[in-house]
Amino acid sequence: MIGQDGAVWHPSPNFGARRGCDAPDLILLHYTAMDSARGARDWLCNPDAEVSAHYVLAEDGQLWQLVDEAARAWHAGQGAWGAVCDVNSHSIGIEIANTGFHPFPEPQMRALEDLLRAMMLRWGIGPERVIGHSDTALGRKIDPGRRFDWQRLGRQGLAIWSDARDEAGAFFENARRFGYVWEDGQEEAVLNAFRLRFRPWADGPLSGADCAVMADLAARFPCDMFKGRAAVG
Repeated sequence: MIGQDGAVWHPSPNFGARRGCDAPDLILLHYTAMDSARGARDWLCNPDAEVSAHYVLAEDGQLWQLVDEAARAWHAGQGAWGAVCDVNSHSIGIEIANTGFHPFPEPQMRALEDLLRAMMLRWGIGPERVIGHSDTALGRKIDPGRRFDWQRLGRQGLAIWSDARDEAGAFFENARRFGYVWEDGQEEAVLNAFRLRFRPWADGPLSGADCAVMADLAARFPCDMFKGRAAVG
């Protein structure tokens, strides 16, 4: 059976109804951290796992749909982005087959781009609402990781990117404006999550380059704090 956008339908029992919103307004990208795409697919369809995603995308571009996009898959855990504190209810989850230690192959990236393009059009989701698991789970998750090519997606309007240059700035104030959510003492986790997406080559203390990119992102893509004020379900 064929799912959305030519995906092979491989249904998971691990889903429910969205809570507090009628339609998804975020797209969340993951990597599987498993050696086999099919192994990840089967785990996400195992009722004992109590996890799922809407899609699993293999290295060769093979795409499986596990959960209908209108339903709530279980992929985000206790994450938050801007005002959204039930990310599962507001997002479509895509699990991309990768261990986290190697580049994402060309057939896989092309298939992801096609899927994102159709999905964003279908649900009216802007590029600023295509985010990583690492953005919503500070200090807990790092996927899709440093090897994922966010810049490539950004150049096509399928995510966002910044090439801002060095300058001083209020990094953490701008990080909140952009959408990161954290508690006192998690500042290092915020910096790490930001760098995973926008400066994966960077290391060491907070720099002027970090501040410049964060200021640019906050100015151009402030998170809509009135989207999805759903309580954690």
